[in-house]
Amino acid sequence: MAAGLMLSGCMQATHFEATDTKAFKPKDKELLAKVRYENTPVAEPFRRAIVEYHRKESPGSIVVDSDNHYLYYVLDGGKAIRYGITVGEEAMAWSGIAKVGSMTEWPAWHPTPGEISRLGVPTYVAPGPDNPMGSRAMYLYSGGKDTLFRIHGTNQPEYIGASISSGCIRLTNEDAIDLYGRVKVGTIVVVLEPKHGDSPYNSRLALGAGGTGQAGSY
Repeated sequence: MAAGLMLSGCMQATHFEATDTKAFKPKDKELLAKVRYENTPVAEPFRRAIVEYHRKESPGSIVVDSDNHYLYYVLDGGKAIRYGITVGEEAMAWSGIAKVGSMTEWPAWHPTPGEISRLGVPTYVAPGPDNPMGSRAMYLYSGGKDTLFRIHGTNQPEYIGASISSGCIRLTNEDAIDLYGRVKVGTIVVVLEPKHGDSPYNSRLALGAGGTGQAGSY
């Protein structure tokens, strides 16, 4: 846990960012207005913020610190945008180096056979405000193959800062829209192994290795 605390402790928030609804598309505004979940405000430690960033990942990469429930989008000048996230329970958590292999706005949900068996969910959930995938999905690929792990929105924003999901990385729908607008297919994603918050891996290393880090490869 010490390494994870090191990552969190050396990156203090410099200012919180208000949601910029001007960046929302008409479909975003329409569907977000129809949500039926309780839109509980995210606790202050997990609100989107610009923070000092002292690790080695290159600007434009994503780093997920599951221990502390944060996702960082690395900026120039020693800064990063920090988002609060929901992550997978320890037994289902994924770690490694991947790339964003595809991206979708307001995705449908196709649960895996394991999720269908474990959660009792249907085989298909249509896009919309009640879909667990939320407003945006970024699909993580490793070695050219879909890892089945995603960074996506949520219909349960009250759990931001908790470990309850089936292994995927959830943001509020508003934060998912914000992050989606910054990344592209090919963006490097480093998901730190638990208790490895000070991992030396960086996006140049990942690119040099072809971005083929496997789950649990740390």
